[in-house]
Amino acid sequence: MDAEQFRRAGHSAVDEIVDYMTSLESRRVVSNVSPGYLRSLLPSKPPDEGEDWEDIQKDIETKIMPGLTHCTSASGGGGVIQGSASEAILTVMIAAREQYLRRHCRLATKDKLSRTASEVEEEYGEWRLRTRLVALGSEMSHSSTQKAAMVAGVNYESIPVDVTDQFALTGRGLMKTLQDLTRRGWEPFYLTVTLGTTSTCAVDHFKEIAEVKRQYPNLWVHVDAAYAGAALLLEEYQGLTDGFEAFDSFDVNVHKWLLTNFDASSSGLVTDYRDWQIPLGRRFRALKIWFVLRSYGVKGMKDHIKRHIELGERFASWVKDEGSDLFELVAPPSFALTVLRVRLPEQDSKNNTAYLDTGTGGTTETKINEDLARDDVLPMPNQGKNSADVDVQERVNALTKEVYESINATGDIFLTATMIKDVYAIRVVSANEQTDEEHLRKAFEILVKTTEDMLRAFKGKAESR
Repeated sequence: MDAEQFRRAGHSAVDEIVDYMTSLESRRVVSNVSPGYLRSLLPSKPPDEGEDWEDIQKDIETKIMPGLTHCTSASGGGGVIQGSASEAILTVMIAAREQYLRRHCRLATKDKLSRTASEVEEEYGEWRLRTRLVALGSEMSHSSTQKAAMVAGVNYESIPVDVTDQFALTGRGLMKTLQDLTRRGWEPFYLTVTLGTTSTCAVDHFKEIAEVKRQYPNLWVHVDAAYAGAALLLEEYQGLTDGFEAFDSFDVNVHKWLLTNFDASSSGLVTDYRDWQIPLGRRFRALKIWFVLRSYGVKGMKDHIKRHIELGERFASWVKDEGSDLFELVAPPSFALTVLRVRLPEQDSKNNTAYLDTGTGGTTETKINEDLARDDVLPMPNQGKNSADVDVQERVNALTKEVYESINATGDIFLTATMIKDVYAIRVVSANEQTDEEHLRKAFEILVKTTEDMLRAFKGKAESR
């Protein structure tokens, strides 16, 4: 919609709300349609091209209203849509915990039929199992997994990742942790894997992890694709799902990159909607997603994702080429995200980027699983470094933080920061619908000017000592 179309749609929506409120007395209070009635009324797939709001609005009255219970009346609600990925992770973790407890206790009882009931209860009692349960996430998993473990009353273990794997969780890393935990008597029952980690948008090695899961069939694996899952609309990214068939649940935040207002997080594999959240009542989140699908169509949403990936890679190319004396990339540009830090003049110039330059900047080619050479990887703190290197690292962190805070204090643009293995880094993401190349160019120029000013001040302080 352009501005005038949005104005007309807004007026029309207000008119419809008023008409609805004034017609409540004439409406049936309780719906009399059968569950699933909408399936036959809607097309089997979203439209390829966007539709006019006038056509969409007509369907609200003819298709949606018959299924509503009108709670405001004077006479008198496939997957599930949560409010956020954090809610989805907590829900599936609790489901995984209860499934594991039921399976383990039942199997234990079958294997020990010769024992008395009291002996079985003492050794395999649920209370003992609960104290040994461990939920897993990688070092780069979103904090919501650790928070969910706290709420669910289970232990949490973070699996280390390595810069040479582009900060992704690998099968060998998972296997090592599982073997170590089981050897020490713990019961790993749940794992969050990620498609697009928060700090760098890394993609875990799903095929390798699926192979490990075959050796640990009681391990529930949940895919957190809160942000980057939107890119699966594009055919060139759908190969990233290899291995998903072995996993148990999946979520993507529709409100992050799919043009839908907060809150709407779509989760897969639901059997009973009543038990998929704490309250019984639910907001009608699916409706706004439906509006977006109808308004943009599949083609419009694909174009939206592809445009922002191209913009993100263009920004990363500016950092690498024009800003090579000022910045270094901490991770490959992924899903419209660029992660960088400031460089000091005395740093070795060969480590300007943390990934191999394939010469494909500005395209949507999948770069996430490229092999890395160690010499092209940004060194992490305290990994084979002497005290002088560590001192430089600390000064780089301090300078990068100062640049970040100075830019945000102006209010001209807003950046986010992250810590990656003790490296302080700045994150620039271009996934806002209104963002275009002009906005990103402005952000790059602000980054350059602020960094140059900070480096001059830094040099002046050093010379005055």
